[in-house]
Amino acid sequence: MNPVLIEKEPPIAWLILNRPEVRNPLSLEMIHSIGNALDRIGADDSVSVLILRANGPAFSGGHDIKEMTRKRENVSELREIFSACNKMMLKLHELPQPVIAQVHGVATAAGCQLVAACDLAVAETGARFATPGVKIGLFCTTPMVPLVRAIGRRRAMEMLLSGRFVSAEEALEFGLVNRIVAPDKLHAETRDWAMELAKASPFVLALGKKAFYSQMDLDERSAYEYAKGVIAMNCLDEDAIEGMNAFIEKRKPEWKGGRRPL
Repeated sequence: MNPVLIEKEPPIAWLILNRPEVRNPLSLEMIHSIGNALDRIGADDSVSVLILRANGPAFSGGHDIKEMTRKRENVSELREIFSACNKMMLKLHELPQPVIAQVHGVATAAGCQLVAACDLAVAETGARFATPGVKIGLFCTTPMVPLVRAIGRRRAMEMLLSGRFVSAEEALEFGLVNRIVAPDKLHAETRDWAMELAKASPFVLALGKKAFYSQMDLDERSAYEYAKGVIAMNCLDEDAIEGMNAFIEKRKPEWKGGRRPL
């Protein structure tokens, strides 16, 4: 069984975690499979928006604890797991396409990290989130990296120290997810949102995503200086010229298509 699947409906695609019988653990095999799939999707000009979802009763239960236990005598092998996971998580931000996490069931530990690392997230009303490593003597230090950036210090610290489950409603309040929907509408509403985002120029989506993450940790003055250069360059691109002309002429823009070098 393939650990991940890719389904396409241009201009959107799905990357599907496919180990449902064990709650889609982020084993080393799964991590590498996700990373390789992201590489393929990133190079695919027919895909403007990616949805990350999972088969089975849960989104992801996090790292494969059995695998980690087998490797506990060899710290280099443990570091390999976490290094590969860090690289894969960073690819979600480096991917030119926006990524929407479509979450059902539970997303715990590195599974919660995966949600926090995506650009956007939609969850079913019954979804639950947790960083419960503290309960088994293993603080969720790598999951905390995107978590604190998504929801802030106080709420992230609460989740990390307590390990308690956070409901979909709390996750929405915290900013971990953007929307919550009924379980029977999760797939359709996530797809509709992706299709709506994909109406924009693929070049502009890629440029905007890169600019967002590039400026986020800069001081305000440096962020403005960086953003000034990006938007000035953006104004000269053919899709911006087409978009502004279409606005003036009250018509639908016709994008060139594809993502030109940024």
